[in-house]
Amino acid sequence: MASANKKYPYQQKIITFGGGTGHFSLLRGLVELNQPELISAAVGTWDSGGSSGRLRTELGILPPGDIRQCLLALMEDPKQRQIAQKLFDDRLEEVAGPLKGHSLGNLITARLEHIYKGADRGTEAERLLFRIRAKVLPVSLTELNLIAKLESGEEIEGETNIDLRGEKKNYNPKHKIMRVYFDTNADPNPDVIQAIREADKIVFSAGDLYTSILPHLLVQGVKEAIITSKAKVILILNLMTKRGETDYFKASDYLKVFISYLEDRDRIDYIIANSNGLGKEVLSIYEKENQEPVAIDEQICKRIAPKIKFVKDNLGVYHIREHLFRHDPEKLGKAIISRD
Repeated sequence: MASANKKYPYQQKIITFGGGTGHFSLLRGLVELNQPELISAAVGTWDSGGSSGRLRTELGILPPGDIRQCLLALMEDPKQRQIAQKLFDDRLEEVAGPLKGHSLGNLITARLEHIYKGADRGTEAERLLFRIRAKVLPVSLTELNLIAKLESGEEIEGETNIDLRGEKKNYNPKHKIMRVYFDTNADPNPDVIQAIREADKIVFSAGDLYTSILPHLLVQGVKEAIITSKAKVILILNLMTKRGETDYFKASDYLKVFISYLEDRDRIDYIIANSNGLGKEVLSIYEKENQEPVAIDEQICKRIAPKIKFVKDNLGVYHIREHLFRHDPEKLGKAIISRD
């Protein structure tokens, strides 16, 4: 197991916001370089699909999927993480009844939430169970339903329905998302607000802009705490556009939308952007999937937010077998940690 006596080169108080594989890569990079006890991962609580969505509906709990992924990412010992991933991802396909198809990791998180009477206390219990030193904090303790309003006037209800809209046969990329909102007040987790106030750095991971990133800023008190914080605010730019959410987006489009939710154009200190490209063959595959690399139009970004600084490096790694273009956790972690 990872030694509690290991000397880490950095001791920065960091809170991250995000979801999915982007958040996972970010946390993997940070936990290798920075004192784990000083890292807090804020997790969304509006997932409505798959095993998480079913447990949310059937048991009345907050969705456990992103919590599980963050806990995995923050395990320091690679052997522990490998075994835990196999265990957490194991789906009960061979059983009959209501448990069929659920991932064991989601069920563990769900039961601990039930036993300890709350997502925050249940997550803390799971962190202690697996000896994870970094913190995983649900950003809100309210049951939330995400809604997107399109420029056409149509409303789409539920995180999964918004997330998958680009895969529908009748999808029209001209019907862009105008805004996202919750159908009820999102009360903040006080521990998240406290972590923001104490942070040296506040980092927004790469990820689905409208379903994984921006909703954090809709939670009451979060953007206000960020604006008044003395921490450096860092935004990690996505590697690729996403059909249904960010079709044809450039860096300036991401920045413009993000600022419209944060409501302070001078509050973002850094954008972390990838500078290495993909081969023609791989690019053609992505083009068939209606995705393209996010263009870095730095000068336009600086007109939108004059104080912003760009950090550009070869951060992307293409995994041939899985056909996935992802951030390299170690390089990403260094790019964030080394900023003043």
